[in-house]
Amino acid sequence: MKGHNINQVVSYRNLSEMAKTTSSRPRNQLRNGKKTTPAKNASSTVGGWRPVLGCSLKAMALFRITLGCLLTAELILRFRFLRVFYSDEGTMPLRLLLPRIDGLYQKICLHCHFGELWQQQLLLGIQTVVAIMFTLGYQTRLMAILSWYFYTSLILRNTWLYFILDRYFYYLLFYAMFLPLDQYWSLSKHDRKSAYDNLPQGVFVNPATIALKLLVFWIYIDAGVGKYLDPKQGWTYHTDPLPALDTYCRHTLCAQYLYAILGPKGLRFLTPTVVWIEILSTPLALLGSYLGNASMVNFAILFICQLHLGISTTIRNSVLLSFVACSAWCVFLPIGWGENAPTGDAFPSRSFWSKLSSTATITLVCAMVGGNIWFETIGTDCSNGSLRRIWSTLLQNRWNVFIGAEEYVTWEIAPGRLRDGSVVDVWGRSDKVNWMMPGSGAPCTSTSRPGRWRSFPYLADLEGEEAEALWGYLCKQWDRENNVKSNPGRQLLRYNFFMLQADVLPNMAFSSTRKRLVHSYECVNEASAAQYENEVDAKADVTIADDPSKSEL
Repeated sequence: MKGHNINQVVSYRNLSEMAKTTSSRPRNQLRNGKKTTPAKNASSTVGGWRPVLGCSLKAMALFRITLGCLLTAELILRFRFLRVFYSDEGTMPLRLLLPRIDGLYQKICLHCHFGELWQQQLLLGIQTVVAIMFTLGYQTRLMAILSWYFYTSLILRNTWLYFILDRYFYYLLFYAMFLPLDQYWSLSKHDRKSAYDNLPQGVFVNPATIALKLLVFWIYIDAGVGKYLDPKQGWTYHTDPLPALDTYCRHTLCAQYLYAILGPKGLRFLTPTVVWIEILSTPLALLGSYLGNASMVNFAILFICQLHLGISTTIRNSVLLSFVACSAWCVFLPIGWGENAPTGDAFPSRSFWSKLSSTATITLVCAMVGGNIWFETIGTDCSNGSLRRIWSTLLQNRWNVFIGAEEYVTWEIAPGRLRDGSVVDVWGRSDKVNWMMPGSGAPCTSTSRPGRWRSFPYLADLEGEEAEALWGYLCKQWDRENNVKSNPGRQLLRYNFFMLQADVLPNMAFSSTRKRLVHSYECVNEASAAQYENEVDAKADVTIADDPSKSEL
């Protein structure tokens, strides 16, 4: 009995030691019954090409959350522009769009099948819900695919509105489809249905992480080198008469305070630093990743994000753009670099679906990168019609904005005459016409109408039915907002659309204002308007005598 008990003790002891040995092994050594390469210590895996080409799982989760929040905000703001830019009531109705596009375009663009306002509101509402689910990390890959497709379709519905902010969302959402964004701080992490559930911790590398980092690198090289090569040298210290920052730091109240604090000399000194921050930040972050120096990476991210914060506070309509640009830098963050980082094969036992997913990732990412290169080289000569319209929108990958100093500032007014003889500012939606420069810093095309209204004044070259839909919308909008059915005297008869300009001068000064007539539009036909002319002529003469600006009508 004693011997038997001794054997039992030895057996239990051996089993206990075996259990401890098994539990102390890295998790990826015993996946699906197959042994894999053991992980090294965290300190030995920091640095090298893996952090350069890949992203940590925590960094990608933060990228998902920030990008998703900003996308949701942008979509909510987009509701304001559905009527004017996306419905049949607005400036680009389907009756004008459909004859210009072919079947391929319509298959890609879901929004091109719906013209009613409520239909566009429903589509945008669904897109917003999808963006929220993407942010929360619920079915993350599916939500990323849907977000990218919906956003692409929204872009194609009205390419007039394709700004650099949209280019950011388009490319970042595209690469997000191929990344394991749900490994931290997500709902998908708890349902165990993610394709990356058993992914080893540390740095993840695939074609999408490489392409995404190359994209960020290209964005700042294109922007920085463009400023450096500016023919007028607006971003150099010795530029004449004014450096670029001196001309840009006038748009907002924060910009005016900055101007007062730094003065012209301080802004002249800081101007060339912007160029070098843009050119050197990404190489510095990549070098820090290769050396395993988290401080160097964080230093580069801090400087570039401070630059974008400055842009957001000194230039109108740039807050979302600046924040989205900072969101892209999340993939460089060194958080989680050394957390049980694997060496060797990260997928020791790969299923058929895993291999298929990897093949699709390589194919689509390479197709996008190759398409960007193709479009910038020979693509414009290889397609025509609707196909060219698609390529020129979806494959454009240039980021050289704010290249030179602002030589002048612009703003718009549109004095219009109503049936009751009064004159109003149609563009400013005001009963008073003010020809003076707006007082809150340097004006711009969004002084009276923010956001995507910026595209409106630059469509003055449209002709025919397109011009009729564009300029006629202002009449319909005014009448709708002023309820002319109950108050016919408020009906808009005609208006003139003026662009005003003033040269930028030293010491926060501007030249005298000059104006240019962009377009004149008759909202009501002459026969219908004539019956009211006699009734209001006497009143109009008195009004014009009181306010000379009304003589412009």
